[in-house]
Amino acid sequence: MLNNLLLKGLLTGVGVGVIAYLSLCVALIWGQNRLILKPSFSINTTPNELGMSYEDVWLPVTTPQGNIEKVHGWWINPNTYPEKVLLYLHGIGGNVSYNLSTVQTYYDQGYSILIIDYRGYGLSKGQFPREAEIYRDSQIAWDYLTEERQIKPQNIFIYGHSLGGAVAIDLAVRQPDAAGVIVENTFTSMMDMINYSGLIYQLFPGKLLLHQRFDSLGKLSSLKVPLLLIHGTSDRTVPHTMSETLFKTANVPKKLILVEGADHVNISAIAPEIYIKGLQEFEKLVTQNQTKLAF
Repeated sequence: MLNNLLLKGLLTGVGVGVIAYLSLCVALIWGQNRLILKPSFSINTTPNELGMSYEDVWLPVTTPQGNIEKVHGWWINPNTYPEKVLLYLHGIGGNVSYNLSTVQTYYDQGYSILIIDYRGYGLSKGQFPREAEIYRDSQIAWDYLTEERQIKPQNIFIYGHSLGGAVAIDLAVRQPDAAGVIVENTFTSMMDMINYSGLIYQLFPGKLLLHQRFDSLGKLSSLKVPLLLIHGTSDRTVPHTMSETLFKTANVPKKLILVEGADHVNISAIAPEIYIKGLQEFEKLVTQNQTKLAF
């Protein structure tokens, strides 16, 4: 009798455990974008406060349901006929106001910059973002530059920081006429980040559950434009070895800059000379590539 009760209790416990585990799997499927993305709605500063002229930009997006949502951005250093344009795509957290120190580096190098907030970030209107919608927002920004601003694709550099690097590479694959793509402190894929983190998520079948993949490594075979990778060797969020892997895999004109002692967000601040020199060398590489393609 006692043995039967123990067996029954054990089976009940196992059943409850299985149900709990499956429930967590379902939660990870439905809510993983909220576990990955960390948007902020508060604008902490504006380009004017750092001495950069700008205009607010509102880009309409039609949802599958027919609703109109708007992507907000800043058009910084709004020259009428800019020779160099940077489309800036930020990372997992914050919003456009969290990225202005790096933006200023490009501003000082003569770039006009369009930096946007994905829907669900900052002042942009829309529901909590997902991978596919973030890619769509980057395309909307590209279309604004090339169609409304009439900027030639070969004058546009696509930039992405961290997760924004995955967005930048995705857009660059779809825009083979872009000048080049610049990614800073970015990762190979979200699956690799899960494996690197060593967190509790490794208890779950990530390859089966993960649908917010941000798989840059898998897309590199389709990349046709020059690639600049920048990474701090002291980055504890994304290991610099991931940029090294991306660099080795890419089959395009490319350059890798590893900055000793820099972390996930401060490369241009602590090593401005290295950063600017690397950028200028990449610009020359882009010019050489464009000249080669012209013949």
